[in-house]
Amino acid sequence: MTNALSVHSALLGIGLCIVLSAFFSGTETALMSLNRYRLRHRVSRNEPAARLTERLLQRPDRLIALILLGNTLANVTAGSIVTLMTLQIWGEQWLAAANGVLTVVLLLFAEVGPKTFGALHPETLALPSAFIYRPLLWITYPIIWLINLFANGLLRLLGASTDVHATHSLSADELRTVVAEAGALIPQRHQSMLMSILDLERITVDDIMVPRNEIGGIDLDDDWDEIENALREAQHTRIPVYRADLDHIVGVLHMKRAVRELMRGELDRAQLIALAERQEPFYVPEGTTLNQQLVSFQRHRRRHAYVVDEYGDVQGLVTLEDILEEIVGEFTTQPSILHKDVYKDDDGSLLISGTATIRSLNRTLQWDLPTNGPKTLNGLILEYLETIPEPGTSLKLHGLSMEVLQIHDNAIKTVRIHNLSSPAGPA
Repeated sequence: MTNALSVHSALLGIGLCIVLSAFFSGTETALMSLNRYRLRHRVSRNEPAARLTERLLQRPDRLIALILLGNTLANVTAGSIVTLMTLQIWGEQWLAAANGVLTVVLLLFAEVGPKTFGALHPETLALPSAFIYRPLLWITYPIIWLINLFANGLLRLLGASTDVHATHSLSADELRTVVAEAGALIPQRHQSMLMSILDLERITVDDIMVPRNEIGGIDLDDDWDEIENALREAQHTRIPVYRADLDHIVGVLHMKRAVRELMRGELDRAQLIALAERQEPFYVPEGTTLNQQLVSFQRHRRRHAYVVDEYGDVQGLVTLEDILEEIVGEFTTQPSILHKDVYKDDDGSLLISGTATIRSLNRTLQWDLPTNGPKTLNGLILEYLETIPEPGTSLKLHGLSMEVLQIHDNAIKTVRIHNLSSPAGPA
């Protein structure tokens, strides 16, 4: 009877040790596999388990020491009980077999199984376990402190840093991966917008600016009749007023102010200059990233800026609307229009303005034209041909069949695209 009771007690002790070992193994994996951002979200909702878990993870060295201490004690105790029970019942010759069986049992039920479950369902194990680990840390603090003292000392001897300052901040590229893998959690439209926001640090004003030759303005050296016609035909709210060329801008004219005087017949050259000088032109250097430019617009309360090169010559115009279009897509009141510079012909081909930027074409038409060279379709074709083509010139470029339709001022004005399949590399 005593023998049976002792075997029963031994088996009960072994079972308890296996359960403890499984708890320590599973919760260790779960705690280390926790999504730290999801945990912070739960902390922000004032969940007690989440707050306790976050505090434990602030000192992972202490937590790991506690878990390994508990796991080691449970496994050693189980091995000792098996050894004593085997010697008492079967004899020394069965020791190897008994410990072999215990090793398999521990491997399956106290290591592989719990760790797998902890990796697959980290929050299920990690958050409740925090209520157990917190008091255990207080109880075993002197032992944990001593273990960490020797462990950290050994790491320092090996040249490893032991400062607890691990950061879980994500880089822009890592954030792109997170957004891309969000799947159904974030609608496709919102994913595209988030990716575009992250891309603002890669894109410069040169990539999206209106080229110099496309900027409309008022030349004070023109006859007054020509100036009046230009004012009546102006398509923008704010236009530059300059002398001779855009490198000598007098000011930016707000059309609302000028139209009033023009309608009354009271506008003259002097008054036009005075109205333009009320707002000085805002200049930005080429190469400025869009996120910097967006902040600059906000700081100076401006909506457009002139991009200048290292010599101070105006290269183009960038507006707040251009930056917003990089994030949310093209603004248009006609859903049938793909893009302001792209028109679909009756035969299915596309008529595209030579000044259309490569980035906007890639975004609108889902193409993959190179963006590390020329910024416009005109520049891309001229770089490929290395000469100014004649109207009617056909070429195949990056998987697209192109036909040059119009040339104006030594630049390609209109191009027809026949093959609408996505370009897949250089021709």
